[in-house]
Amino acid sequence: MKPAVTSGVLERNRSRWGWAFTAPGLVFFSIFSFYPILNAIWTSFFNKRLLSLRPPKFVGFQNYARVLGSEDFWNSVRATAAFTAGVFVPLFTLSLLLAVFIASRKRFRRLFQMALYSPAVLSSVVAALIWLLLLDPRGLANQFVNLVARTPGVDRRWLSDGTMVQVSTMMVYVWKYVGYFTILFITGIGKIPESVYEAAVIDGAGPVQRFFRITMPLLRPTTVLVSVMILIQCLKTFSTQYLFTQAGAPVGPVNVITLNIYNTAMRDLNLGRASVMSTLLFLFMLGLTWVQLRFSRRDEVEL
Repeated sequence: MKPAVTSGVLERNRSRWGWAFTAPGLVFFSIFSFYPILNAIWTSFFNKRLLSLRPPKFVGFQNYARVLGSEDFWNSVRATAAFTAGVFVPLFTLSLLLAVFIASRKRFRRLFQMALYSPAVLSSVVAALIWLLLLDPRGLANQFVNLVARTPGVDRRWLSDGTMVQVSTMMVYVWKYVGYFTILFITGIGKIPESVYEAAVIDGAGPVQRFFRITMPLLRPTTVLVSVMILIQCLKTFSTQYLFTQAGAPVGPVNVITLNIYNTAMRDLNLGRASVMSTLLFLFMLGLTWVQLRFSRRDEVEL
């Protein structure tokens, strides 16, 4: 058999085996992700009720007009924006600083990583339930703040005041995901050659100069990736807000878009408007992903 023919047969066999291994994942994605996305977009053009036996009526863009003209929807946008802004800055900053600190350690590095990453393995429901106990008027959160501030017996109203319940949901997310994004930053820092830092030390660069002149520029693709992942994670937040409101917290300050989608579909039984909000959220997240891919390719640094 000629070498060219043998090579062609091997390529075809590899292609078949490649499709065989990827087919289950493609089928799973099509059934549980791609089809629900298309179905939500299709449903957004119909006046569809959850428990109604009548066939849904096509209304075109009326659902979009009603949602975009609804004060409740824009309140959800403001709540989501406030939550995202309140989580993004501390989560990004803490993750980066902790990653730089852990990467510079020669001892106990694995221990630090495991300790920080452990909350990330918990489900969002379990994390929210843990914090519900901590934020109880008799919980450790009040006791700790009162001990530091020397104000014994004061109730900080973590779950009853509108501003404090926003802060509470932000604390839960920062606590849960700081370890996850720290690991991503550590991975990015690990790709920077030690020879670059050694040359900088020889040239007399201090720790601050090495951080801003070497680490940050060479870590730019990772920072873009982490930034977009944090934004998407914030936009998808649901479990914490849902459980806090079920425990008696006011809905308005934490009525993020995902919680509004759930209430519109399950409480108001209006699948059409819920699908509109889902579609708008999906398009915004798709735009963020496109921005991330574009900037990560443009800012890629060759070492």
